[in-house]
Amino acid sequence: MAEEHRITLTFDDADEYRPEPPPAPEIPAWKDGSIRIGIHTSIAGDISGSLEIAHGLGANALQIFSASPRMWGKGNTSRIAEADAARFRDRRKELSLGPLVIHGNYLINLASPNPVLRTRSVQAFHQEVVRALALGADYLVIHPGSGREGDRNSAVSAIVQSLRQALRGLKLGDLKILLENTAGQGTSLCWQFEEMKAILEGCRDLAIGVCIDTAHVFAAGHDIRTAEGLESALRLIDSTIGLDRVFVLHVNDSKTALGSRVDRHEHIGKGKIGADAFGRILNHSLLAGRAFILETPIDKPGDDRRNVAALWKLVGRVVKATGTRDGMKPRRKKLKQAVQKGSKGRKVVKAAAKRHRSARRK
Repeated sequence: MAEEHRITLTFDDADEYRPEPPPAPEIPAWKDGSIRIGIHTSIAGDISGSLEIAHGLGANALQIFSASPRMWGKGNTSRIAEADAARFRDRRKELSLGPLVIHGNYLINLASPNPVLRTRSVQAFHQEVVRALALGADYLVIHPGSGREGDRNSAVSAIVQSLRQALRGLKLGDLKILLENTAGQGTSLCWQFEEMKAILEGCRDLAIGVCIDTAHVFAAGHDIRTAEGLESALRLIDSTIGLDRVFVLHVNDSKTALGSRVDRHEHIGKGKIGADAFGRILNHSLLAGRAFILETPIDKPGDDRRNVAALWKLVGRVVKATGTRDGMKPRRKKLKQAVQKGSKGRKVVKAAAKRHRSARRK
């Protein structure tokens, strides 16, 4: 009788529990293959205001500082409140702005032979990465630093070690750290691409790439004014660091001459490089897919709007600006000169002051 009621259990593969696979990561709207032209904008008053400024200027990408670029952060004051960060991320998505590039603090020197300054630089850069992750940034640009009068090979090794220390314990996700080439002023490193190559090779397991500044390339001695000169510079970049590791270009004209080793930015088409050269740069097939970010000066109201429009014109597009506010404050020296020029200059100063007060109230 017991054998008649015996139940034989069989395994059915269909009965096994299988959790739903995680959804595929959403591709950001800005990665649609369209050309991305951006500009550095201010975070003064409200960090989300930088998004509105960039959008109003006709840009579809932007660069910001995540904190004061000329002061050391102190403890939790260097962090961004999650509510502010969430509002920033949501508004950026609504405006379809991207990529978001953050520029690191100017005081950071990851190559410093001074152990106190180097430790402070590592800590500050760590906080830069934390803030970049909170804001959902795509790239964080850092100046490599200077070994002062010490051995340059030792300085390169110091940068590699400092980067590893600063990134320890952090999950970067989609964030990439970008080393920026320099003009070679003073004892600054990485005006020679071979030095950038050495740093990248020492950080092969880290998400590190490169940001190329056109004014710095020119001041370092590469004549990108001509088609031949541009091709030569691109071949050198590709043979040393690799063009596949270049994600962002800072597009700035140069006030100083070829090979001057002096870093002075100028308005597009108004400097020593010239508009024709920027037309070739923006439309070059080997640079397709990169973000082109302006860091041009503001000498008078409307300069940022004009520079953004100049880049769009060079790629054959007309993008209407809806805002009038410049991305950053006008340079103090120019404001002082304007005052000295009389009533017209004073009107410029008053207009600038009014914009700044308005920005603080937002």
